[in-house]
Amino acid sequence: MGRNIDSKCSQCRRSGEKLFLKGERCTTPKCAITKRNYAPGFHGPKGHKRLSDYGSQLAEKQKAKKFYGLLEKQFRLTLEKASKKQGDAGKNFLRALEMRLDNVVYRLGWATSRAAARQLVNHGHFTINDRKTDIPSCAVKLGQVIKVRKSSAKMPYFKKATEGLKKADRPSWLNFDDKDLSAKILHEPKDTDLPQNINVQVIIEYYSK
Repeated sequence: MGRNIDSKCSQCRRSGEKLFLKGERCTTPKCAITKRNYAPGFHGPKGHKRLSDYGSQLAEKQKAKKFYGLLEKQFRLTLEKASKKQGDAGKNFLRALEMRLDNVVYRLGWATSRAAARQLVNHGHFTINDRKTDIPSCAVKLGQVIKVRKSSAKMPYFKKATEGLKKADRPSWLNFDDKDLSAKILHEPKDTDLPQNINVQVIIEYYSK
């Protein structure tokens, strides 16, 4: 399986904003955007160039891919499936990305980044409706219950994470039960639950060419 091995801090600097790719480090003064808020490269802060319309569309698409940690093929196929559904294609696309299992694990606070959430899912630490699931791209559905497996709940990692879960800012479409480390999908993400820093219309225009 392909993966992006570029420096996470460089990806944020190239996008020009925090993508929260390194978890807790992104909220500290050590964050690359805080220390060097300009694109990486030999020319430093003087290397910024004005982008064309195509360049702006490409940059927005690349930013969204990095934000959710997807490669090109999976990102494009998700958009194509969302475009076939009724309603706003852009919002359907963002909802599909938000309802991926790895993103749900991240939103619940079980991981400090989507990359860490993807690894936890790959290692089989979660169940959906009491069935073990190790596919990060699995789309959760209304009424389903995501839960930490009993054997995994005894691990030091999840015991430590439980303390932070009480402080986690979880979205309204997820109902978290801290007693048995589970969460139920109450409804699809509303417009206010979708990321506001992604101009999805620009991304659709990029793929429509």
